[in-house]
Amino acid sequence: MKILAVGDLVGETGLEKLKHDLPSLQEIENIDFTIVNGENVAGGMGMTSKIFAELNRLDIDVITMGNHTWGKKDIFNFINDKKIIRPANYSKGCPGKGYTIVEKMGKKIAVINLIGRTDMGVLSDNPFYCIDDILNKIDADIKIIDFHAEATAEKIAMGYYVDGRVTAIFGTHTHVQTADEKILEKGTAYITDIGMTGPEKSVIGMDIQASLKRFVTSLPEKYKLAEGKCMLNGVVFDIDVDNSRTKKIYRINL
Repeated sequence: MKILAVGDLVGETGLEKLKHDLPSLQEIENIDFTIVNGENVAGGMGMTSKIFAELNRLDIDVITMGNHTWGKKDIFNFINDKKIIRPANYSKGCPGKGYTIVEKMGKKIAVINLIGRTDMGVLSDNPFYCIDDILNKIDADIKIIDFHAEATAEKIAMGYYVDGRVTAIFGTHTHVQTADEKILEKGTAYITDIGMTGPEKSVIGMDIQASLKRFVTSLPEKYKLAEGKCMLNGVVFDIDVDNSRTKKIYRINL
């Protein structure tokens, strides 16, 4: 079984890139299951009902979110949809769910969304305790984690923490694809960040000049989305369905 995870959709141009490239990518790579992180898709922050409907027209099995989950209030109209999940370690009482289990090709596939606590600017519960609770109660053949976090160290630590207990863990949020894909000692596939799907000539998806003004002057210049050619980043996990272990992990950069 081949599972594709697509890096953070950034803005409507990132969405258009996904719509254009995803069907052919899925065909060429013989993809059986697709996960897309959509927390930045609506103007760079959050998601709307219109965009959610567009994503639903694509062959996507699960949509994950992150620190901008609540960026568009429209999300409350569909956050409980079976296809979308938000970080499981958000405070109790938040709408939506932190994981989902989808049956495909005779296998139960659990997709779990977590958010980091280092330099994220959001209040959340401990993701390490949270994943313990989830793994202790779910029944699934294949378990995949999208860890939406800023700190590389926190992501790497989580990888070792769940090694041997999940099939794969991939990082999102920093929008820069890392070259550290590997299969850890106990069999879990890991990569620190799978990158983004959005404007190629940008500062992690944002307009270069606006970003430079913020960094050079320290003034609160409003971010705006970059324009121009987009790229699609992601990762493929090639999984042995007999033992639910990843045989191979490789990056996608279109």
